[in-house]
Amino acid sequence: MTTFYLIRHAANEFLGKAIAGRLPGVSLNRAGQRQAEKLAVRLAREPIQGIFSSPLERAIETAVPLAKRLALDIQIADGLNEIDFGDWTRQTFKQLETLPHWQQWNSFRSGTRVPNGELMVEAQARMVAEINRLWREYPDQTLALFSHGDPIRAALAFYLGTPLDLFQRIEVDPASISVVTLSDYGPRIVCVNREAAPDSLLR
Repeated sequence: MTTFYLIRHAANEFLGKAIAGRLPGVSLNRAGQRQAEKLAVRLAREPIQGIFSSPLERAIETAVPLAKRLALDIQIADGLNEIDFGDWTRQTFKQLETLPHWQQWNSFRSGTRVPNGELMVEAQARMVAEINRLWREYPDQTLALFSHGDPIRAALAFYLGTPLDLFQRIEVDPASISVVTLSDYGPRIVCVNREAAPDSLLR
């Protein structure tokens, strides 16, 4: 059995205001840096043997404090990347909320493509493929995966057997931890959207 800690990156200046997507150079703000340090304190108590991250700065920066504490390298995994938001990158939510395509995308994620970007099902497929690859390559290990809100929700929906069009019912906050195990007997969701409080229990 392989255990995966699915960790959403910490706070940045785009959070709740606009879509950062795959825009380069989006770093953690001060609140995000504090969240990343708190995560490192919590997760350093877990038997983590490998750290993998989306290639985007905000995910890598969230992983750095834990990597330092555990003296592990951060391995970049493209499958953990954010959704390609295409033409919506940099757009504010206020700008997007009046667009019919945006409204359709949020109500019919399984069949609506972001303009010049990804289908949600494509993002889900690469995220799950990456997790399954790591399961095969790192049997019986515990791995920390630093990614983004929607890809993590999509992976959790897959392992829960939840339709993509309902996946927004799964809450994944910034700097939250969700735990999934994979074995020959199938997946098991251990917890979803846990905070990094030192006294919180992941099992």
